[in-house]
Amino acid sequence: MSLFKARDWWSTTLGEKEEFDQGCLCVADVDNSGQDKIIVGSYMGYLRIFHPHPVKPGDDVQAEDLLLEVQLQEPILQVEVGKFVSGTEGLHLAVLHCRKLCVYAVSGTQGNVEHGNQYQIKLMYEHNLQRTACNMTYGPFGGVKGRDLICIQSMDGMLMLFEQESYAFGRFLPGFLLPGPLTYSSRTDSFITVSSCQQVESYKYQVLVFATDAEARQETVQQKLSSGKRLVVDWVLNIGEQALDICIVSFNQAVSSVFVLGERNLFCLKDNGQLRFMKKLDYSPSCFIPYCSVKEGTINTLVGNHSNVLNIYQDVTLKWAAQLPHVPVSVKVANIQNLKGVIVTLSENGHLQCSYLGTDPSFFQAPRVDSKEVNYEEFNAEMKELQKIIREAMKTQDILPQSEKRRDLIVTAEVSPDLDAESKAIDSEVKAEVVPSVTVKVTVQSRVTAQKPNLSVCVQAPLAVTCDQFIFNDLEPDSSETVVLSVFLKGNCPPSELEGNCVVSCSTPTELNPEGIPKVAQCKFKLPLRLICFPAQPSKSANHKITIDTNKPPISFLTIFPDFADPSEDDQANVLGFQFLTGSKITLLASKTSQRYRIQSDQLEDLWLITKELTLRLEEHFKKQNCKDFACTFSGSIPLQEYFELIDRHFELRLNAEKFRELLSERAVQFRAIERRLLTRFKDKTPAPLQHLDTLLEGTFREVIALADAAEKNQANMFQAFTKLKSATHLVIMLISLWQKLNADQIAIMEAAFLPLAEDTQELGWEETVDSAISSLLRTCLSKSSKEQALTLGGQLSMPKDTSRLKKNISLFCDRLAKGGRLSLSTESATQQVTVVPGGCSTIPESDLEERVVVLGSTATFTNHKHAAKQKSKPDIYSTSHPALPVCLRSLKGRPC
Repeated sequence: MSLFKARDWWSTTLGEKEEFDQGCLCVADVDNSGQDKIIVGSYMGYLRIFHPHPVKPGDDVQAEDLLLEVQLQEPILQVEVGKFVSGTEGLHLAVLHCRKLCVYAVSGTQGNVEHGNQYQIKLMYEHNLQRTACNMTYGPFGGVKGRDLICIQSMDGMLMLFEQESYAFGRFLPGFLLPGPLTYSSRTDSFITVSSCQQVESYKYQVLVFATDAEARQETVQQKLSSGKRLVVDWVLNIGEQALDICIVSFNQAVSSVFVLGERNLFCLKDNGQLRFMKKLDYSPSCFIPYCSVKEGTINTLVGNHSNVLNIYQDVTLKWAAQLPHVPVSVKVANIQNLKGVIVTLSENGHLQCSYLGTDPSFFQAPRVDSKEVNYEEFNAEMKELQKIIREAMKTQDILPQSEKRRDLIVTAEVSPDLDAESKAIDSEVKAEVVPSVTVKVTVQSRVTAQKPNLSVCVQAPLAVTCDQFIFNDLEPDSSETVVLSVFLKGNCPPSELEGNCVVSCSTPTELNPEGIPKVAQCKFKLPLRLICFPAQPSKSANHKITIDTNKPPISFLTIFPDFADPSEDDQANVLGFQFLTGSKITLLASKTSQRYRIQSDQLEDLWLITKELTLRLEEHFKKQNCKDFACTFSGSIPLQEYFELIDRHFELRLNAEKFRELLSERAVQFRAIERRLLTRFKDKTPAPLQHLDTLLEGTFREVIALADAAEKNQANMFQAFTKLKSATHLVIMLISLWQKLNADQIAIMEAAFLPLAEDTQELGWEETVDSAISSLLRTCLSKSSKEQALTLGGQLSMPKDTSRLKKNISLFCDRLAKGGRLSLSTESATQQVTVVPGGCSTIPESDLEERVVVLGSTATFTNHKHAAKQKSKPDIYSTSHPALPVCLRSLKGRPC
C-alpha cells in the first residue's frame, strides 16, 4: 500500500453502468487548437471529449469541461488521433468498432454567449470490415511523409492495412491462435505484437507488402512456384507470459526501446529484440505508459496495478508510489492548461481522473509521552468495574421479546382463506377435472436501503407455484413490495408437507461498506388442506388404522373441520370422509363415549396429513378455550411392518435405476463401437459390404431409446415412492413422539435422523443416510454400555445391498426407546438406561358392545365384535376386526409375539 495518494486535480464519472478498457482513452490535440484534449470511448457506444479546468476541492465539475458527447451506433473498441485524412496534415480522430473503422474531424465554433464554444464531429470516411476487429495501430508505414496509415488486427489474426481512404491489403499472421497487443515502430518500420505462444514477434512492413495475399490463404500450386512470398518474422523473443500492452519509446535523450508489460514482469527490448532490462513485479499490473525522464539515458514508466496503486519507475528503480481511488485500465500523460505531466487514468467503470504526484503538509503532532509510572491497583479496580458492567449488560440484553427487536428486513406471507375461483394450475399431472389452487400474497418490507432484493418461494414437490423467483428494484427505507402467486398440486401423488417457505436476500450499504452487507429474511406459510383433498363419503373398511387418545372429550367435526363438514348433516359430527385429488380415501371417526379419534385408510402414508391436521386443529381449538393441559397420546403398536414395505419399495426402485444406468452405459458403448466400424467402412476407398452393421446400429439405437424411456419412468416412480416414504416417516415420528411423550428437542433429533434429505439421488440415498444416523444414535444416547459408544462407523456412505440392516436398526431404535432410552445430543444419559417398559405401552381398550353408526348416504353400519379379552372396557364406536395391540418388543425384532 502506498504512503502517498495521487492528488486529485480534476475527476468525473462517465455515464452509468458503462464499461471501458485499455484502448478507450486517448490524449491529443484532436481539434488542432494547440491544447491537449481527453478523448474517451465506451463499449456502450458513447464518445466524449473533455478539456478539464482545475476546480476547488469539493466543487462539482464544470459543464463546459465536456466539449462533446455523442452516441455512436456500435461499441467503441479503440480511439486514436493522427494524420488520417489525405490532402491535409491536420489531426483527425479514428474510432474502431467491431466491424467498422470511422475517421472524424473534430472542430469547434466560437460561441457568442456565455455557453462557450460549440464542438461537433464530421465523418470524413469509414471502412466496413469483413472480420471482427480486436485492436489497431497507426504510423507512417513505409516511411511516408506527412500522413499516417492504419493497421487493424482482427480476432482471427489478419492484419488489415488502410492507406487513409482506401484499403491496401491484408495479411494473416503465421501460427496465430489469439490476438495480442499490437504497435508500430517507425524507427525500424515494423509491427510488433505478442503471440499466444508468449513470444514477442516483429514483422517488417516491407515483408508484409510482398507476402502472399490474405485472400488466398490456402496454398496452391502457383503459390508454391513463385507467385508470392511467405510471411516471415523479423525477430522473436520468448518472454514466458502473456502481455498486457506494448509501447515504443524513441525520445531524444534515450535509446529507442520497446516496452512490454507482462502479467508479472516489465520488459525493455532493443529494436533488434535483444533484452535491455527486465523488472519483476510483485503485484498484478493493469496498465502502463513510458514517458520522458529528466535524467539523460533513462526512461520513466508509470505502472498501474489492481491494488489501486500507481508506481513510477526510472528504468528498474522504483521512484514513487501513489494511491489511486480506482483500478486503472488505461493511463496517459498530458499537458492540460499549461500544466505539464498531468496523469490521466480511466477505470473500467468510467472513473476518469486527472491527478499529479505530490504530498500535502501534515498538521498532526505526536502527543508527548507520559512518563508516569503505571498504577496497577487502579487498573485492576477499573477492570473489575468494567467486567461488572459487562455482566449486567449480558443479563438484561434479552429482556425484550424477539418480536419487538428491530429487524431491517421483513418478509410476510398471507395465504388466502378460500381457493381460487378460477384455478391457476399449470401443467398438472393430476387426473382430475379441476385442480384447485390457492393464492399467496408475499410482502417484503425494508426499513433501510435494500439493494437488488431477490425473493424465492419454495414448496415441496409435488406441490408447485406459478412463479418462484422475483427480482425487485432497489427498495428505499420504509418501503415495501408485494407479489401474488398461486400454489397447486402438480405431481400425481399427495405431498408430505403442506408448508411453504419464502426467502428474500439483499444487500444493505453502510458507511464502512458501501457495496452492501448481505442480509437474508425468511418466513413460512401453511397451505390449506382443501388444496389437495375434498370431502367424500366415509369408507366402511380400511387396511390401516391408528387411534389417537386425548385427555378431553371429543369435539364435533362440525366445529374443528368446518371447511369439510356440512352443518346440515348431523352424522358428520363424529365421522368424516376425505378424498385426495390422486384418488385415495381417508376416514376420520370420533368416539361418542371415549376420548379417542381414529384415522383409517387403505394406504399407510395417506394417514399422515389427516392425522397432523387433526392434532393441530384440536390444539388450536383448546387453545382458544384457554385450556392449557390438553395432550394427545398414542398407545397402539407402531406400524413398522407396513413402514418397512414402503422402504423396500423405494429401495427396489433405486436398484432398478442402477441397473438401467449400467445397461444404458453398455448399450452406449456398443452404439459408439458400431458407429466407428461404419465410419471406417464409409471412408474406405474400396467399398466393402456392411455385413448388417446398419441393422445392428438401428437395433442398438432402439434399445437405447427404450432403456432411456424405462429409466425415465422408473425415476418418476421413485420420486412418488420417496414422497410416500417421507409421509410415512412423518407419521412414524409423530406416533413415536406421542407414544413416548417426547419434547420438541427430541422430536427434532428424530426428524434429523429419519428425514435428512430433501431430495433423493443415486449418489446419496435415503437408506444409507438414515442407517448411518440411527446407528450413531444407537451407539451414543441410546447405547447400553460404554463398549457400544466406543464402536466407530464407516467413514463413507454407499448404497447398501439390501435393507435388512436398516430395518434391524429401526426396530432396535424403537426397542431402546421402549426400554426407557431418551434422545439427547449428549452421551451422559446413555448409561442411565431403564429396563422396565413404560406404562404408556398398555393395550388400547376396545369396545365390548356392538354399536351401529349410520354412514352418510348409506344404510351400512360399522360393526364391532366382542373380544375374548377379560379386561373390562368402555363401549366405543370403532369398527375393527382385531383389538389394537401393545408395542411388542419381539415383533419389533421380526419374531412373533
